[in-house]
Amino acid sequence: DADITGEYDSGTGWWYTDENHHGTHVAGTISALNNAGTGVVGVMAGGNINLHIVKVFNAAGWAYSSTLATAANKCKAAGANVVTMSLGGARSNKTEQRAFDALYAAGILNVAAAGNDGTTALSYPAGYSSVVSVGALDENKAWASFSQYNSKVELSAPGVGVLSTVPMGQGSASALTVGSTVYAPGGMDGSPKTTASAPLADFGLGGAVVAGSMTGKVCLIQRGTYDFATKVSNCQASGGVGAVVYNNVAGGFGGTLGTTVTSIPSVTASDTEGAAMKNQLGQTAAVAVTPTNYAYYDGTSMATPHVSAVAALVWSLNLNCTAAQLRASLTKSALDLGTAGRDTKFGFGLVQAKAADTRIKSLGCGN
Repeated sequence: DADITGEYDSGTGWWYTDENHHGTHVAGTISALNNAGTGVVGVMAGGNINLHIVKVFNAAGWAYSSTLATAANKCKAAGANVVTMSLGGARSNKTEQRAFDALYAAGILNVAAAGNDGTTALSYPAGYSSVVSVGALDENKAWASFSQYNSKVELSAPGVGVLSTVPMGQGSASALTVGSTVYAPGGMDGSPKTTASAPLADFGLGGAVVAGSMTGKVCLIQRGTYDFATKVSNCQASGGVGAVVYNNVAGGFGGTLGTTVTSIPSVTASDTEGAAMKNQLGQTAAVAVTPTNYAYYDGTSMATPHVSAVAALVWSLNLNCTAAQLRASLTKSALDLGTAGRDTKFGFGLVQAKAADTRIKSLGCGN
């Protein structure tokens, strides 16, 4: 069975606390167990990968009391073969670079996120040559527009709408039924976890409070012109008990209320769903936002643990490989995407576990 250990740090607290849900999400991608179809299955789901967790973010952001290099060296001291870092910053640091060079020379594979600014800027530690820089793809293997692209990007992995674990009850699931029609709504981040059932009413763009106009109603609101928080807040202030914001362009979407606090449940819907609901005004709409243990996140932070876990999986099957050889095998077996060969958006392409293992079995490590 997996052995999970970690560190205490005066700046971030115990490793097993997670106020931002980020680390739990990353850990699930690596090693979530198969729970009979519930939630998500990690890349190494057999329960036999050891995790050593060094928490470098507190509730407010970066707060590790020492340095990232110190954190990575604690992983080495704990016996880590792979150091996965779903983090990054714009500035390089000679001391940090030397530390990662030394870890790599000592046989440890370092993996880090390319960054989410959608620019050609380098992010560190991903920008150091001793660290594998990971870019993000969507479900169609297309480059994610937020993923930083430059000569250091080495491998790509799923990073858009990635489902993984979050602290118990901290995720949310959205449900919507109007009349006898069951819809598949998107989530409105920041919505309270509660339910409402009331007649559906058209609230237009939701740009103004119309006192009493939505009393005892669920507001159907078109996306556009005003932010989501304004729309939902105005619905509530007009007497609404729930809100559905439908898209003004093709497809579904996920929204966010930001720091605005509302007390009514809100969800999102596609443009076609919105058009269908316009023909169901007056029918009973049931809006439900309920707590779950899972959530969908976007980011190169989500792509990074995919690569790290594939590296660990392939390495576990080929223990004779060195870190440098394993790295070479992963790049040579990646599914080439975009321009032929290595390119700035995809690196060598989508990391592939079975292809890497097959390549090593037939050609040897690193070839």
